[in-house]
Amino acid sequence: MTSTDLRTDQPHSARMYDYYLGGRDNYAADRAAAGRAIAAFPSIIVIARSNRVWMHRATRFLAEQGVRQFLDIGTGIPTSPNLHEVAQDVATDARVVYVDRDPVVRAQAARLLSGAPEGRTSFVEADAGDPASVLDAPELTATLDMSRPVALSLNAVLHFLPDDLDPYGIVGRLVGALAPGSYLVMSHVTADFDPEGIGRAVQVYQSSGIPAQARSKAEVERFLDGLEIVPPGVEVPHRWDTDGLAEASRVTADVSDAEVSCYVAMARKL
Repeated sequence: MTSTDLRTDQPHSARMYDYYLGGRDNYAADRAAAGRAIAAFPSIIVIARSNRVWMHRATRFLAEQGVRQFLDIGTGIPTSPNLHEVAQDVATDARVVYVDRDPVVRAQAARLLSGAPEGRTSFVEADAGDPASVLDAPELTATLDMSRPVALSLNAVLHFLPDDLDPYGIVGRLVGALAPGSYLVMSHVTADFDPEGIGRAVQVYQSSGIPAQARSKAEVERFLDGLEIVPPGVEVPHRWDTDGLAEASRVTADVSDAEVSCYVAMARKL
């Protein structure tokens, strides 16, 4: 794989996220853009780490509820524990398909495919904005039984799909392909609590060539239309709690709504 394939001269959201989490799979352009985003909104690191904790908690909760299939779109660069490690810690036969379009994630895919032998993991190189490329991928159909419930993870993805890309239609097509009893799990950046700070951060992404759009609570709730929302509904991650999910966290225990500036939600397809 060449640097041209990776486009190391242009920042990428997955590699910027890796930088926020303290990873090393990023390049000078990513670090420069991430530095500008941190200067614009210093708590962007809190958002990234809170999102990571949310993914762990939601995955564990669903595995404990009996979900054995997971479709993680917008995987990002592997950071242990990855989703399959959390799910297979509860149920070794859990199956996980990871989806991302970044060549760096593809290059690191081996780290995502080393799950428990009783289960199975696979990687699909596809774009979240193109549901057909995900749903028609042979790796997906070879790993997941789409006639049975699947947990669809869209964490920290949808704010990179502005309205002109029809994000609601994209989510509708993805959820429409899932069996009854499946779940949608998501997180999304919002400007509800610090519009100026988040506005500056969004501008950094846009000026770096990365489409981005923060959304209000009402706009996030719209992604869940037609689904049975798991209480407490659309909420900031440090207050999203339900029986069996409570978990103290050094990352999210003492943060304000403005610092975390994102919503999380989980909903079930009837």
